[in-house]
Parts: sequence; structure tokens; C-alpha cells
Amino acid sequence: MQRQLISQLIAWKCQKKRKPLLLDGARQVGKSYLLKELFGRQHFPRVHVVDFLRTPEAYQLFEQDLNPLRILNDLSLFLNREIDAENDLIIFDEIGECSKAVQALKFIAEEQPGWFVCASGSNIGLLDSFPVGKVHGLTLRPMNFEEFIQALGSKQQYSVFAAVDRRELVHQQLWPLLLDYFFVGGMPEAVASWLASKDLLLIERRRQVRQIQKDILLGYQRDFGKYAGKVNALHIEQVFNSVVGQLQKNVEASVKRYTFKQVIEKKRTYRDFSNIIDWLEKTHLLSKCYVINQPPAIPLRAMRKESFFKLFYLDVGLLCCELGITESVLALGDVVYKGPIVENFVQNELLSYGMQETYSWSENTAEIEFILESAQALIPVEVKAGSNTKAKSLQSFKQRYNPAQTIKLIGAVGGTNEKDRVLPLYYTNQLRELLP
Repeated sequence: MQRQLISQLIAWKCQKKRKPLLLDGARQVGKSYLLKELFGRQHFPRVHVVDFLRTPEAYQLFEQDLNPLRILNDLSLFLNREIDAENDLIIFDEIGECSKAVQALKFIAEEQPGWFVCASGSNIGLLDSFPVGKVHGLTLRPMNFEEFIQALGSKQQYSVFAAVDRRELVHQQLWPLLLDYFFVGGMPEAVASWLASKDLLLIERRRQVRQIQKDILLGYQRDFGKYAGKVNALHIEQVFNSVVGQLQKNVEASVKRYTFKQVIEKKRTYRDFSNIIDWLEKTHLLSKCYVINQPPAIPLRAMRKESFFKLFYLDVGLLCCELGITESVLALGDVVYKGPIVENFVQNELLSYGMQETYSWSENTAEIEFILESAQALIPVEVKAGSNTKAKSLQSFKQRYNPAQTIKLIGAVGGTNEKDRVLPLYYTNQLRELLP
């Protein structure tokens, strides 16, 4: 299964001088596979891996000092193989388990810019110290829909998808694949299972995927206790689980904003929750979408309020798993949670394209799910789960602020008006061209 981030890894490799590359991301999103197999095995003569989680004794490589040449010699002895750092790829996996290895990246950057050194970890954001400015940072997220269709669709299906073909015949091919994606999500293990089990009965395929998703979620909960640090692990779990609970309370519309009441006993304000939500953001398990509740203007970042936001799961398949939604139910037009599901889908797609922050807009009863900030304009994006193109909130936004362009994402083929674009949900990737 290919990942789009590989192009950025290759670009890093082609630099004459480079900083060590640090790949961040939640557990189970495929960081190790990307670095070792898709990048390392295919673009380097040899790959040398130190996994600090599997071999914690590797910490001794960094105990004496942080001299890169001494570390390289001892690493060669530790692995019992010759290492040519000018041509081979060195990978420090789960580097967050060894703080001195993180510090060593600074000296590698300064003294050995010709070396090919990559590091990865799932708790990078929780580190107490970090070599700011001395690493080239990237974040890997679950597979987006384009990666999913590339892995599971036919060549013909991917070809028409890449061409942004808008015919009804194409819609009949791509829409079922999108429903599959809502159910399976983008966690590589779940996607691989769905692909490998295509000859099994559909009920068995679904059962296998759901079990993988449940195991992943259980693994995250176990990490709460292991990596919580000063944050109460039970509170982390309560907030993580509350995202689904709040979706269940908002079945008639998408979530307006995250509310703090009745999540944790005796905690009612953003100040009580800020460190918990910050922990979940840093581990990439949840993401925020800031709600702008005033006339929007550029830059949106200056208008955001820290306590006004929506929370989304890192993966739409994990969300559907927690909601208990089956694939067959997703195909129905009256699914009560379908609005929040497609909103979570669009949020994750935008993040996978490199957006650092997302924004929505809400005034009185009107709400626009997303607002994109291009170089010179704000572009409202309304998200609809069904095929109905009527959008009262979007009309309200247009009347108030007269945007140069609007976008609707719906469950149908859509239209061809370039100013007021109506796109099927599976072409959310077309929003990339509007990002700065």
C-alpha cells in the first residue's frame, strides 16, 4: 500500500545537506512500514533499524556522550554490521522511549548533515525536550481516501477518480468505495485486512475489520496509563470517549462545539480540560476544528477562541466502530450519525493534505462546517451527508459576506458552477488546490 508522504521523504533524501527526519503520528498509522519498507528498502542499499520499544537496551548507545561518530561506531557494534551513514538509511524507531537519542539528533544535524537518519515515534509531542530547528518534521496520519482507493480500487476506478470524472456512471463506482472507507477507515492494518479478505463472506470481512479497530482502540486506552505523565489517565479516557457521546447527543445536526459539562465530575470549564485535550492532540488521537462565531476575516487564526472548538477522531473507521455503525447501515440515507461521520471524514482529509488547523463558522442557527483560508479570500465549505443540495446556512453566509467562491460537498455527482462548486464527497481531495 502506497502512502503519499513518500514523495516528501524522497525530496528529503535528494537534499545535499539534510537534518535528521522526524516522523510523528499516532500509533498504528504505518510510520515504521513507511520508513522501513516503502522508503528504506526501495531507495537505499541497506537499512539499519533500532527500535527502542523492542530493544530498550539500545539506550546505552547514548549514555557515554552524544558524539555522532562514536554513536555510529557503537551502533555498528550493537547491530553487528557495517554501516555506511553516507549511503545507508539509519532508523531510530520509537525514539520517544530514549530522550538522549532525541537530543543526539541535534548533534547529527550540526556535525553530520550528509547522513541519512530518520526517527519516528508516537509520543513525540509529549517529550519534555525537543531539538527545535534541528530536525525535518513530518506527520503521518491514517490513509486518506485517495490512498484507500489506490490500494483497494481497480485501475479503472482510480483512473476516473484521478481525472475527477463527474459522470453518474463514475459515481456508481466511487460512492460504494467511499462507504467502504467510512466503515474500514484508514488504519493500515484494517485496510490490509479488508483487501486480503475480499474472497470471504462479507459478514466475515466486516467482523475481522471491526476486531482490528477494537484492538487499536484498546491499545490507545492502555497507552493513556503508560504515557499520561502528569495528566490523569482516567480523565484522558473520559474525554476521548466523550467525543462519541457528544455525537450521540447531536443526532439531528453536526456538533456545534465541544461542551465540557458532565464529562468529568467537578470539571466544567476549558481550563479544567486544556491539558487533557492538549495531550490527546499531541498524540494525534483527536483534532480540533475551531469555531468562529463572529464575522470571519483573514487571518482566521487571530479570530479563534481557545475554548470554542469541535473535536474529531483521528480515523473515521474508528469513529464508526465506537458508534457501532455497520457498513450496511451506512448505505442508508437516514442514518442519524451520518452528518457527523462525513464531517469527521472531511476534517481528516484536510489534515492529511497538510493543514495545521481547521476552522468552521457558526452564528445563531447557521453553521458552515469548514472555512478555507486561501491567499486572498475565505472559502466556505458546507458538508452534506445526503444528495440534497439545499444549504440554508451557506445561503445565509453568502448573503452576509458575499464570498468569491463557495463549495458544497454532498452525496451525489454535484454541479459544474465554478463559483458555487458542488462536489461529491469523494472528491474532497480537490480542496488541496485551494490551500495556501
